[in-house]
Amino acid sequence: MTSSAHPSARPAGLPVDLDEAAHRCLVAGFDGTAGVPDELKRLVDRGLGGVILFTRNVRDAEQVRRLTAELRALRPGLLVGIDNEGGGIGHLVGAGAPEVPGSFALGVADDPALTGRCADALAGHLASLGITVSYAPVADLQHHPRNPIVRTRSFGAEPAPAARHLRAWIAATERRGVASCAKHFPGHGGTETDSHHGIAVDPRSYDELRADFEPFRAAVDAGVPMIMSAHVVYPALDPERPATLSRRILGDLLRHELDFDGVLVSDALEMKAIADRYGEAAGARIALAAGADQVIVAVPDLEVTLACRDTVLGALRTGVLPEERVREAAGRVRRLAVRYAAPAGAVDGWDAGAGLEAARRAVRGRPVPSGVRGAHVVDLFPPPHPALNWGGEDLLTAVRAVDPTATGTAVTGDPADPDAVVEEILRACGDTPLAVATCDAGLHPWQERLRAALMSRRPDAVRIDTGLPEGGALCSYGRGRVNLRAVAEALAGT
Repeated sequence: MTSSAHPSARPAGLPVDLDEAAHRCLVAGFDGTAGVPDELKRLVDRGLGGVILFTRNVRDAEQVRRLTAELRALRPGLLVGIDNEGGGIGHLVGAGAPEVPGSFALGVADDPALTGRCADALAGHLASLGITVSYAPVADLQHHPRNPIVRTRSFGAEPAPAARHLRAWIAATERRGVASCAKHFPGHGGTETDSHHGIAVDPRSYDELRADFEPFRAAVDAGVPMIMSAHVVYPALDPERPATLSRRILGDLLRHELDFDGVLVSDALEMKAIADRYGEAAGARIALAAGADQVIVAVPDLEVTLACRDTVLGALRTGVLPEERVREAAGRVRRLAVRYAAPAGAVDGWDAGAGLEAARRAVRGRPVPSGVRGAHVVDLFPPPHPALNWGGEDLLTAVRAVDPTATGTAVTGDPADPDAVVEEILRACGDTPLAVATCDAGLHPWQERLRAALMSRRPDAVRIDTGLPEGGALCSYGRGRVNLRAVAEALAGT
């Protein structure tokens, strides 16, 4: 399909204001760092509600400021957003993003004021770039030990502490004039599947699920202006459809039981939990009919966004999608834009040291009393998640920053010849101290195998966990730069 299949002129058969309302319900991704694509300009002219930026749109801070200014010059009410959770999740490293740990480390430190300082740094940086929507914080509770996607993005497993930190994060973000977004309702932490890759199902009973609602309830009480839905099926709530497409979950539960009247936005429709079963275009129509106010189409290929738009417009023409539902949704988006579309004026500075302070306070596990200098550090970790991680950080770099005599080996995937890798590491290590770091080894058996092989030969090795703790190890609770720096300091005794 070519762009000529999507004429920029408003089609016959819909009032101009209804066409604009339908466009307000869309959030689009796009490609490039220099300038706005013509097709995106036409969408903005029709009333596009928002854009979402990714690493592909970021070169440096000044470039991002030019880009956001160009977007707003097209239409001042356009919302400009980005995923901005901290830790290893983010897209603004090239623009000088403040370094803060992920939410789990903040939950371990358990100082809501410190969480607020970290959130303030992230939000202040966003405001300085002209970005006023932050698709954060994560309100999911990390329940299932084999959950592959929430983990250290969560504030923890218990609702009351998570609620405390959510309130602190939301308040700090609001003070910067940036819209926060609690995600992924009603909770993605009880699944074994990443909804980026397939249908995720949470089989727990309604009574078991209720604890997961509490952080979202706290977020609503704190005035969070946006909530993002999960592409997860909850048979106890709706046996047929994932939350993003479920009127029972979005309407009965979120709107009525939790009394949320802000903007309900879908997670990205190209995620396979939606795209493979329904298709992005049908997903957009069903989500809006179910109660979503905006749907995100994050892929840079604007043809996908246009197909979603055309399906929504077609459903309005035939009455499959009620006009009043789209007008209601667009009204919420319009109110959000009045509050958040325009960046604040001058942006005050933020506490650049809050993130490292939090990461240091979160390090737990087996102490290294005298410090280990000149160690050979083996860092075992999976490749960065393509949709989430700025990624690529490694522990050896962090250790060498505090102990230049350290050496090491990074292994980022299951090696073809693990025995050879073990022998190579042991030869390189010799008689020096050995530290073996894993990241969620329970999800990646190759890490468990390599760690066991190394420690059977070197039982004196120091164990480090850079994901969730697995017992008997020094733990950073995340792989953000400050997480790795903090655990490196603990290892080296600095």
